[in-house]
Amino acid sequence: MDEIADRVFPQITERGLEDLRARIGVPIENTLEPWCHEATRDAIRHYAHGIGDDNPLWCDPDYAATTACGDVIAPPSFLFACSRIISGYVGGLPGVHAMWAGADWTWHRPIRRNVAIETEAWLKDLIVHQTRFSGRAVQQIYHVRFREKGGGLLAEADSWCFRTDRDIAREQGTKYAGLKEKPPKRYSEDELIEIYRHYAQEEVRGAKPRYWEDVAEGEPLPVMVKGPMTVTGFIAFAQGWGGLYIRANKLAWKQVHKHPGLGIKNAFGIPDCPERVHWENDFATRVGAPGAYDYGPERCSWLTHQLTNWMGDTGFLAKASCKIRRHNPEGDTLFFRARLARKFRDETGAYVEIQQEAVNQDGEQSVVGAGTVRLPSRG
Repeated sequence: MDEIADRVFPQITERGLEDLRARIGVPIENTLEPWCHEATRDAIRHYAHGIGDDNPLWCDPDYAATTACGDVIAPPSFLFACSRIISGYVGGLPGVHAMWAGADWTWHRPIRRNVAIETEAWLKDLIVHQTRFSGRAVQQIYHVRFREKGGGLLAEADSWCFRTDRDIAREQGTKYAGLKEKPPKRYSEDELIEIYRHYAQEEVRGAKPRYWEDVAEGEPLPVMVKGPMTVTGFIAFAQGWGGLYIRANKLAWKQVHKHPGLGIKNAFGIPDCPERVHWENDFATRVGAPGAYDYGPERCSWLTHQLTNWMGDTGFLAKASCKIRRHNPEGDTLFFRARLARKFRDETGAYVEIQQEAVNQDGEQSVVGAGTVRLPSRG
């Protein structure tokens, strides 16, 4: 792509990439403090409600006391609130936009109430791509391990962001050329009734075991709906997850003073965080997005929400993957569809593999995912 004559933002440089490559495999020290150090009752509930999940196993101690867990546990994706790295806090290339784009998770045990969580992380790889969104983009992959303080491994994951040239994405990117010309979506009452019907019929499996012997390869999972998306919903997720750069007053000043690339001036000339692409349409379009859009970890959490609803209290989500395909601007609605792709056993139990996909109200693919669930067996 041609160079932009009047640049607004910093760009990806070979020197910056060289500096980043030198960090591969090096443990990351002194990262931003996580939103949650411990899986307290309130922290778990705030996170679950932030993704629209009212499963009583996460949210109701009286109910949870009657289950095999004996107390509330956290939804698997709660760990996004326990590490800024897994959530998209990337080092290097100051001032270059970062978009969280996917993760591969493995969980080893449930996240129990009041457990203190420690993490270790390192840059795993850098991959350069050519994209329709911004021309050259850099996939920046991190590995993070989550441990119970003084105990064993809870989970581990690879997550990645794409670093993109904001000016090229805005001026020359073709991915959203058609979408930018479309008028904002306005829902009819009949459309809203159909969306809300899915909410009214959403099933949380709960205490009734779903046995491995009772499911068959090829069978579908219930469709899950998320949306219509609003800035209110994005803020609800940030309340439970914590965000990356949301700070107020003196703390905002300290952040920008330490990392000047995070301070991008708003309409009032005030340096403000790049995270406002999720609630400011004007700023979102300046970086090449079609408008204020949802969070990547939020969408990953919606995929795991569909799986935990289906598997019930006696299931265990062992693995999950998420690959984001496009932005979901305010006004979009996602329909999550899934099917059971494979059943198998090994020495640790009876498992199913599930393939997932979400499309928006126009049938455009938003995200693909997969999960491996251990189910109870009558055998």
